Amino acid sequence: MTSSEEILRRDFGGDIIEPDAEAYAAARGSVFVDGSPAYVLRPNSVDDVRVAVRFAAAAGLPLSVRGGGHAFPGFATNDGGIVIDLGALAEIEIGGPVAGGPVVVGSAVGGSASGGLASGGTASGGSASGGGRLVRVGGGANWGQVTAALAPHGLAISAGDTRNVGVGGLTLSGGIGWKVRKYGLALDNVVAAEIVTADGQVRTASATENPDLFWAIRGGGGNFGIVTAFTFVAHRTTDVHFGRITFPATEAVEVLDGWAAYLREAPVELTSIIMLGNPFAGGPAAPVEVMVAYDGDDPAAAAAAIAPVRALGTVLSDQVERKAYADILVDAMTPPPGIQLVTRSAFVDPKAVSSALPVITDVASAPGTPYFAIRSVGGAVSQVADDATAYAYRQAELMLSTTTLGPAPAIEAAKPVLAAFWDRLDPHMAGAYANFLSTADEKDVAAVYPPATYERLASVKRRYDPENLFARNHNVRPQ
Repeated sequence: MTSSEEILRRDFGGDIIEPDAEAYAAARGSVFVDGSPAYVLRPNSVDDVRVAVRFAAAAGLPLSVRGGGHAFPGFATNDGGIVIDLGALAEIEIGGPVAGGPVVVGSAVGGSASGGLASGGTASGGSASGGGRLVRVGGGANWGQVTAALAPHGLAISAGDTRNVGVGGLTLSGGIGWKVRKYGLALDNVVAAEIVTADGQVRTASATENPDLFWAIRGGGGNFGIVTAFTFVAHRTTDVHFGRITFPATEAVEVLDGWAAYLREAPVELTSIIMLGNPFAGGPAAPVEVMVAYDGDDPAAAAAAIAPVRALGTVLSDQVERKAYADILVDAMTPPPGIQLVTRSAFVDPKAVSSALPVITDVASAPGTPYFAIRSVGGAVSQVADDATAYAYRQAELMLSTTTLGPAPAIEAAKPVLAAFWDRLDPHMAGAYANFLSTADEKDVAAVYPPATYERLASVKRRYDPENLFARNHNVRPQ
C-alpha cells in the first residue's frame, strides 16, 4: 500500500522542505515565534494545496497555514508538524468593472459560482460607490504586493496599515486599516473565495455558492480551510492626506476625550489612531500621537476634516501631508532576536467610551505602562448588519490594543502591571480583535466570538472540518 508520504512526494509539485534541507532554517519559523516542523510544504498550485491538505489529514500531525506569517500567537509554524506556506500563490489579477451604486455585504457578483472574476452585478463591501473593479488575489500575497499592483490603475482595497502582512490572515479575521471608516473592513470587500477544505476539495464560497462557508470565513479566521484566492471589490482611489500630530503628555486627558468625541461626527473619509505611552519616546512622558488619514486629495476638504484634531491641544509637531495611498503603508515590525512582543485588544462600545477613557489615560501616565493604540472604527463598519458576517463587533466605536515589547525578563516583569490594567478596564470593554492577540486560549476565543457567533461557526465547522484539522487559530471546535 502506498503511504501518505509516498503520495505526497509523487503528487506534490512544490517544494518539500525537511529539517536536513538548506532552506529549512529560513522556513521553520514565523515572524514572532520559532518552530521546528517536520515538513514545510510550499505549493505552486491549488492542486498542490489539495495534496498537502490530504497529506496533513492522513499524517495526523499538527497543521499550520502560513500566509504572511505575522500572527502574534505563532499560528504559522509548529513543532513536529506540517506547515503549508502559500507564498508562491500570490498572483494578482485585475478584472472587470463592478456596476455602479452602493455595495452591500452579502450580495452576489454577476452570479459567478467559480470564484473567478466576473463583471456586472452588485458587490459586497462597506459603503463604496460605483466605478470599482473586481480583483482576484492569491492567498499567499501580502498587502504591499496588492497595493503596488492596484496603484497604477487608481484602485485600492480597504486593508490594514502594513505592507508585509498577509492578505489571508488579516482578511479572514477582519482588516482594520486606514480606509476602514469609508470602505469597511477588508473582509467587507470580499465577494468570493476559493478555499481548499479539510477533505481536500476546492470550493467556492460566495453569496450564491456555499453561503454558510462565505459567512464563516469573513471573521471566522482560518478555521474552515485554506483560502487559495480571494475576489475583492477594489474602489477608485486618490491620494490621501496622512500623518502624525503630537501633543504634550500632560494634555492626554483633554486630547483623548476631544478626539473620541470628534470622531463620532467626523466625516467617514477621516480615520484616526491615537497612541499613548510610546516606549521609544519616553513611555509615560511620551507625547500623545494622533495619526490621521483623510481619504481624499482635496486640500480644503482635508484641512476642514483635520482642523478639529489640530485644535485638541498644544500641537508639538504636525507632519500631515498629501501622499499616495500605497505610500502610507509601513513594514510590520519584526522583533530582533531575543525580543518578545505581547499584544492584547478589546472593543469599546459607544456607551462605554466615557468610562473607559479615564482608565486608559490614568494607566498611560504610570510607570511600566504598555504602549496604547486606540483606533476609531464605526462608519462603514457599523453600517453592515451585525449578522452579515462572523465579525462580531460592528457597533463598537473604538478598538483598543496594548503592546509590551522587550526581552523575556522584562516581559515577565510587566505582566502584573498589564494584568492589573486589563482588570480595571474589562468592565468597560467588549470582546477582542483576533488580529491583535498574542494568545489563543479559550478565554480569547470566547472574546473573539460571542456565544451566538460561536455556535453558528461551530455548525459550519462541523460541516467542513469535522475532525478539526485546521486547529492552529482562534479555534472553533466542531463538537
